[in-house]
Amino acid sequence: MTITESTTVADIASSFPSSVRVFQRHGIDFCCGGKTALAVACQEHGVPVADLVRAIEASARNAEPDDRDWNAEPLHVLIDYIEATYHLPLRDELPRLEAMAAKVSRVHGAKASHLARLEAIVSELSADLQSHMRKEEMVLFPAIRAVERGAGQPSVPLAAPIDVMEAEHDRAGALLSELRTITDGYITPVWACETFRALYHGLSELESAMHVHVHLENNILFPRALTLGGLVASSQ
Repeated sequence: MTITESTTVADIASSFPSSVRVFQRHGIDFCCGGKTALAVACQEHGVPVADLVRAIEASARNAEPDDRDWNAEPLHVLIDYIEATYHLPLRDELPRLEAMAAKVSRVHGAKASHLARLEAIVSELSADLQSHMRKEEMVLFPAIRAVERGAGQPSVPLAAPIDVMEAEHDRAGALLSELRTITDGYITPVWACETFRALYHGLSELESAMHVHVHLENNILFPRALTLGGLVASSQ
């Protein structure tokens, strides 16, 4: 793949898995906002296109073992990876973050007024993501697995649940963006206690993981599943 100014960030992230770390370093959205052309993303973040392309090419030459090309893997393997790497840990992490957000807001809310909103966002995000994962695991992922193994088209076309999942990804992305804004990029005040610091660290880690999680679904799993579903439908 040749990277040009008009190549979308999502296409680059899909073709060069190691580029994800480059985009993360510069704060460039490669998941929900990944349809942006590279030139536009660079302009928005004050990064010369040529410099970013060189960094992406260098990352590809020095790819790490976990920089797996998910375009070359079977869809069920990618689904298994998403469930094990992102869904399972989230089920433990989200309640932990909720509990810390509630405690920090209760103890330090008088000093930092944004903590009430932070607690509300974390609670909403936790509920949304847990419901979202259940729908993927009970409806969408089994349907994709069925299409892949040749069991025919599902009763509801894949495009319908995928549209719903992408809309929910957008909402989660908006909540994460608001969290980053109201916390000034997760910079804790000098008086912050250990729980406060642990909360900000956990939310920052959640944001990074969610960006890759959503990228794998929006930019790789879902398009490939729709293509496969179309091929199966045309052959019937």
